[in-house]
Amino acid sequence: SSGINAEYGDIDSMSEVSDNRLIPSIHMRHAALEHNQRCVLAYARNRLDKIRKFRWDHGVVLPEDIQSNLQEHEKQWFIQYNKSLANYMLSLGGLDLTQNTVPPKSLKVQVRCLKDYGELETDSGDVVMLTINSEHYLPLSECEQLIKQGVLQHMGS
Repeated sequence: SSGINAEYGDIDSMSEVSDNRLIPSIHMRHAALEHNQRCVLAYARNRLDKIRKFRWDHGVVLPEDIQSNLQEHEKQWFIQYNKSLANYMLSLGGLDLTQNTVPPKSLKVQVRCLKDYGELETDSGDVVMLTINSEHYLPLSECEQLIKQGVLQHMGS
């Protein structure tokens, strides 16, 4: 904005000198600066939209390859967005809005374990051992977050 004010100052001084030949080029430069500013703001907005989408797709923890490509202010924005979203979900009685974003075709799904994860205790109290390449038939609500994290892979269509 100081650069823009300086340009207006240039225009004012040019009119005092009565040399109007440079005024069109100053106007053109000013328009180019405004255009570049709009492009940078659109780029920043697009990055934040993608970070927000990653939050909904991958949960609270971003994959390391994504984190390594974020600027520090984007990481801080992500942390603040997590806090805001968590507070909002708590205000709804603890409803997790990131779960079940698509209506399920079935309440249980066939999954394959992609990593050694260890024990998973289900809501019914059963304990399932998740070892690499093991397959299980589990309630979607209990394994959806593990699918998003890449621990489990949905075997169905």
